[in-house]
Amino acid sequence: MAERSAKQLGLSKADLPNSIIEVIATLSKAGFDAYIVGGGVRDTLLGLNPKDFDAVTDARPHEVKDLFGKRCRIIGRRFQLAHVYSGRDMIEVATFRAPPPTGNEHTTSDGMIVRDNVWGDIHQDFARRDFSINAMYYEPLKGVVHDFCNALDDIKNKTLRLLGHAPLRIEEDPVRLLRALRFKAKLGFEFDEELSQQFHDDNWALLDQVSPHRLYDESQKMFTGGYLVPLLPLLFEYGAIRHLIIYPPEKPSRLVNQVAINTDKRIALGKSINPAFFYAALLWDNYLHQLAKFKKKNMPFHDAQLQAASKVIDRQRIKTAIPRFAEQFIRDIWVMQPKLANPRVKQIPQLAEHPRFRAAFDFLLLREQCDDELNPLSESTNGMGEWWQTYQTLSEKQKQQAIDSFAGDSRRGASKSSRNRNRSRNRQEDQAGSGTKVSNETAYTPKPPKQKVETSSTQNKHYAAERAQLEKLSLGKLAGEQSSQKNQPSPLFTINADKMAKQVPQQTDIEKQQAQAHKVAGNKPQSAKQNEPSSSAKPTAQKAAKASTDKVVSSQLVVKKDVVLLPKAEPIPSQRRRRQPSQQLSQSERLQAAKSEQSAASDNKVEASKSDAKPLAESKPKAAKAKQAESKQAKSSKAAAVIVDKVIPKSDRVPATRRRREPSSTISVSERIANEKK
Repeated sequence: MAERSAKQLGLSKADLPNSIIEVIATLSKAGFDAYIVGGGVRDTLLGLNPKDFDAVTDARPHEVKDLFGKRCRIIGRRFQLAHVYSGRDMIEVATFRAPPPTGNEHTTSDGMIVRDNVWGDIHQDFARRDFSINAMYYEPLKGVVHDFCNALDDIKNKTLRLLGHAPLRIEEDPVRLLRALRFKAKLGFEFDEELSQQFHDDNWALLDQVSPHRLYDESQKMFTGGYLVPLLPLLFEYGAIRHLIIYPPEKPSRLVNQVAINTDKRIALGKSINPAFFYAALLWDNYLHQLAKFKKKNMPFHDAQLQAASKVIDRQRIKTAIPRFAEQFIRDIWVMQPKLANPRVKQIPQLAEHPRFRAAFDFLLLREQCDDELNPLSESTNGMGEWWQTYQTLSEKQKQQAIDSFAGDSRRGASKSSRNRNRSRNRQEDQAGSGTKVSNETAYTPKPPKQKVETSSTQNKHYAAERAQLEKLSLGKLAGEQSSQKNQPSPLFTINADKMAKQVPQQTDIEKQQAQAHKVAGNKPQSAKQNEPSSSAKPTAQKAAKASTDKVVSSQLVVKKDVVLLPKAEPIPSQRRRRQPSQQLSQSERLQAAKSEQSAASDNKVEASKSDAKPLAESKPKAAKAKQAESKQAKSSKAAAVIVDKVIPKSDRVPATRRRREPSSTISVSERIANEKK
């Protein structure tokens, strides 16, 4: 073990953040050994800016929890860790680990460690570290650096070396292969000979046993470390991409490379990034492939988008367990691409206010820069990336002006295309009407003004043919139209409209005939009344007069067999549906009839009782009274019958609403009244 002075190595306590100093000091005051370990020490020695600092101690996780109280949270199943919060920073505190005993039940058949909560001391812990450059322990309060495996020499030679037997260490944790690629891309170190031989398919297959959640955490470290540009080709070269992305391409596309460049630039400038954005670029080709499949099934475009996005994300979840919010972030970026490339005028303000607009716009702009339109499955962006970029820099008034100008451009483009389509259609109709053949090879030449007369003549011929067909189906010529049928083909059957109009009597003619018949018939009864001497023969004379009038009317209304009678139009019923009348008496009418019968029966009983109480000597008056009672009972029954008869059934009643008068087909009401007066 080599102890080196921190001052000689260029390390100073003043360069460390207060959070890690506070945690180390608290553990030391409690009587525990505490050190800074891992990437914080390595990056500080290399002159880099450490992303975070980790601490290691001989205190157990529950002891750390008791020491820091609510500021501490224990996590992890495979290996328990304590997260201590100091201000805005979070310090990860681990306990010294010992090598797992041989034949431990917490390992798989392939030797991968599943559970590793075996505590030890600092000498055992350094042997459990993966790379030598991460096995240095810095004690800031004493200013001492402990190097147990010549890690300082490896840093000087820029060499990545696994501690212990390399194949065994990869079997224990296959994620170390990804960490090796990450350190190579970040630090620019080279693998030693033993480590370089471990990148083969058998070891990569061990990643399938690793939890998808842990793989996502490791991929997040790779994508957000600021060294994605040098790391991306290594993932494809060593074959790691096949175990991180479902159906990966053979090499990174221009879009993926450009996203990697922009991601590293944002990290260098201190801007926030979302690792899901890089996942959206990596899975873009898979999404387009699935979208093409669903579009072939004649599915609506929006539904096809949602189905394709869900299918790709569900398959990717097998490799890396992307959180739900990240999945929705990726889905929104994909679905918004057609909306931004071809927006509707009314939706432009809504799209600009969408929470995923900035990410979707960046993705659209990157597609334009990388010529994503060359992809046969991708759709055109229509150059809208620059338009949206300018739109975001405008004021509210200028934005409205830009929307109005965009709407005008879209209308002019639509009118031009429709006008061109109409021109081609008219040209084909004219050439077909003149008998010339249309060839696709001949170029279009503008027509002289005389051709307009020909087009109008062809339209007139077409309209004349339609009018002729309508005249065939009608009983006369169309109003205001005079078209000749010389050039029209003879129909299968013809109808002489003029002859038909003469044969068919109109309704006014029938009414005139009826009025004349009634006048003639009305004169005859008057002469009959004058000739009749006695008043007893009036009923018979009236009956004879009615019969004679019916005969006269029927004789005068005789129409030829060939004549077609047009009946009067039936009255249009009201829109309100009327209730069908009932054929029985109502309940009130039944009760009234029953009451009359009961009163009559009670009167009979009273009379009978009075008659029994009288002596037998008064038999004759009794008989007279009995006859009177019988006559009263008969009168009451007759009155009840009259009441029942007077009750009009509902079928004969006029409904409450006004009932329309049905037209008479023979004699009107006024004519009947006139006849009766005469």
